[in-house]
Amino acid sequence: MLNDVNLQVVKNAKKRIDKFVRNTPLIYSPFFSRLCEGKIYVKLENLQITNSFKIRGAYNRIFQLTSEE
Repeated sequence: MLNDVNLQVVKNAKKRIDKFVRNTPLIYSPFFSRLCEGKIYVKLENLQITNSFKIRGAYNRIFQLTSEE
């Protein structure tokens, strides 16, 4: 299934869920940057309505269900 993911699949998913999820910020993480010896940013998905990134996947899947499903 992961092989099926490409840029167009991601763009289509974004279009489906965009009006239902918050645009959350990226912040620089000094801790992880030191740990990985590079610039690391984390996305604050805890700022979603559900306090979790899972809302993105759930909405995307729901919007792709057929009427039988």
